[in-house]
Amino acid sequence: MVTRREAITGSAVAAAGGALLLAGTARANQLDASGRGWNRSFSGGPQDEPPKPPGEPGRDYSPTITPGGATLPFRVVDGVKVFHLVAQELKHEFAPGLSALCWGYNGRVHGPTLEAVEGDRVRVYVTNKLGAPTTVHWHGVFLPNGMDGVGGLTQRSIAPGETYRYEWTFRQHGTFMYHSHHDEMTQMAMGLMGMIVVHPRRPSAGYRVDRDFVLMLSEWSIPIGAARPNPNEMSDFNVLTLNAKAFPGTAPLVCKQGDRVRIRFGNLSAMDHHPIHLHGYHFRVVATDGGQIPVEAQRPDTTVLVPTGATRDIEFVADAPGDWALHCHMTHHVMNQMGHDAPNMLGVKEGKLDQRVRKLIPNYMTMGQNGMAEMGEMGMAVPPNSIPMTGAKGPFDYITMGGMFMVLKVRPNLANRDVDPGWYQHPPGTVADKARPEELARDGIRL
Repeated sequence: MVTRREAITGSAVAAAGGALLLAGTARANQLDASGRGWNRSFSGGPQDEPPKPPGEPGRDYSPTITPGGATLPFRVVDGVKVFHLVAQELKHEFAPGLSALCWGYNGRVHGPTLEAVEGDRVRVYVTNKLGAPTTVHWHGVFLPNGMDGVGGLTQRSIAPGETYRYEWTFRQHGTFMYHSHHDEMTQMAMGLMGMIVVHPRRPSAGYRVDRDFVLMLSEWSIPIGAARPNPNEMSDFNVLTLNAKAFPGTAPLVCKQGDRVRIRFGNLSAMDHHPIHLHGYHFRVVATDGGQIPVEAQRPDTTVLVPTGATRDIEFVADAPGDWALHCHMTHHVMNQMGHDAPNMLGVKEGKLDQRVRKLIPNYMTMGQNGMAEMGEMGMAVPPNSIPMTGAKGPFDYITMGGMFMVLKVRPNLANRDVDPGWYQHPPGTVADKARPEELARDGIRL
């Protein structure tokens, strides 16, 4: 079994791969014969190079997993991979109890992951079933200028009812994104975005990834009881999501002990960067949307900052079994809607206030004097189409987290990685517990 230490120090294969990456970077920093800059060279060669045969899942790459989402299907026509995106309004559930009318693709918010292989020729049809014009921008992808998808600048916007065709050959591999580039403030705030994964044509020999997850980070303003997100919000977002889900609506990342894991983060939040922290592990940041990071430049970390408009790929070996938290470390980004506009009641002594108010409002109870966790724990009723500030019942107590929070579930014996294995069963004696008096006395702890 590969250990975390082995994963960090690397093997001969990783070293060889690093040498290749460094050599590629050196070549990339030189002008090619046509006078193009380093990015064109690094993207896989001259733009007139013929496309490669279409890459096939299972043969040329291991498909990614978009927890709670889907991968965009394609068909091959005369050697070209053909995809179809349909922009439309739909009702989307962020978490049990909270839904809103959003804008998405192919019946999903966010849109399905578009997956291909470096050298693939792709043709993407975009049908607009919205009431407003739209476009699609292929964020971070090298392609002809007229395919870049900026309304008014590189194309006429796609009118309601129209279908447009985009076509290019992928000259790079990595993690990218797609989103509307027409009336961005409205259309992205309503959900028109998705992820793109392009696999290398020739992966490093002997290198494998067992679980390849795709996560998009985003933020929303949904007033309590509202039917739609508010696209005019500029700073005060109250629903923070991973793949358009807020905890407890997020799906777990399920792995078998010993799996090599890659997690691809994309951030199309309106205003915020997100420091994503993984418990129980350190990892290496191996790529940005600008390309792979040479092995010698990678460093171990436990938190990766994903800037707005950028992607980051991390890798590690899942050698520690358990249920490990993965979340944004900005404290207000692990909260949900109901606590967002609540007054600060911390430390308030309510005295006889509850008794007096109940004469007007039966069952009234002052909340927040000791923090916000009690609102979720007590299961108090909330207004229609809204959710409490924090999370869900866990295996021990109520999990007082919400928003950008999900669980990495690593198991030593796992028959099916695509099924939630339930809560981790800890070996005896491995769970923090209430200290006994004899233990305190033995260790000289005085209370």
